Amino acid sequence: MLLACFPTSVRASDVMTVIHPADEEKGDPRFNDVKEILRMALEKTVAEFGPYELRASALQTNGLRYLSNLARENDLNVVWSSTTVEKERNYLPIRIPLRKGILGYRILLVHKDKQGLLTGVKSLDDLKKFSVGQGVGWDDVKLYEANGVKVIEAKYSNLFRMLSYQRFDFFPRGINEIFNEFEKESPHNPDLVVDDSLLLYYPWPYYFFVSKTNTKLHKRLSLGLQKMIKDGSFDAIFWKYNGKAIEAANFKKRRVIHMTNHLLPKETPLNDASLWYRPKLN
Repeated sequence: MLLACFPTSVRASDVMTVIHPADEEKGDPRFNDVKEILRMALEKTVAEFGPYELRASALQTNGLRYLSNLARENDLNVVWSSTTVEKERNYLPIRIPLRKGILGYRILLVHKDKQGLLTGVKSLDDLKKFSVGQGVGWDDVKLYEANGVKVIEAKYSNLFRMLSYQRFDFFPRGINEIFNEFEKESPHNPDLVVDDSLLLYYPWPYYFFVSKTNTKLHKRLSLGLQKMIKDGSFDAIFWKYNGKAIEAANFKKRRVIHMTNHLLPKETPLNDASLWYRPKLN
């Protein structure tokens, strides 16, 4: 999709071209909220930085390859990703959690025959008896393994079928992801259910990243996001995409298992309450 904000009289050289990752699969809605945030951050900084052109990369690949392309700015100059010490060493992060940290609250997708097993899971040690499915190259893989949980990796689109075949025990999903995914996948995998008793939590901010040399785009997006937080448009997008899921998550009725995120950089702004959504947990 091509979005532009410049009059016909403006020279092409004066237009900032911003290229974001293409959807992993055609019609994938998982990042619609992030793309809307990106567009609005650019829109709110036209006065300071000039017109822009926003489009998806022509290269369709996974997260690891996107970061490699970002370093070279090869048909890509901004990505969205969870953060790690290594990523913040190699790229410029904009330390404003795009989803207010909501991805750190995980509900389990499970085969209906294993739903009962979750009643005995009351601690991280209990969770370690089971395996979880994760996408190839996801940072969560390292997190679960560091917490002693066995991980089975596969292409994202294959994980639902694999869970249906019980190749692993659970598929933890962010509360902003699981209900839409279940609605989409349940007709094809009718043995899957959304667990209603457990909640995994680990701090998991999701940022925009640009290359180390692209300081202009870094400044523009930083300013745009700050403006959005100040005028309320950032929160408006958050609730637009996440309000129903937050209600459906039913936090108060869930047992919470806290996990450690050893990948988290010390610069993470965990103490800035304005940047995070923090529900009341048991």
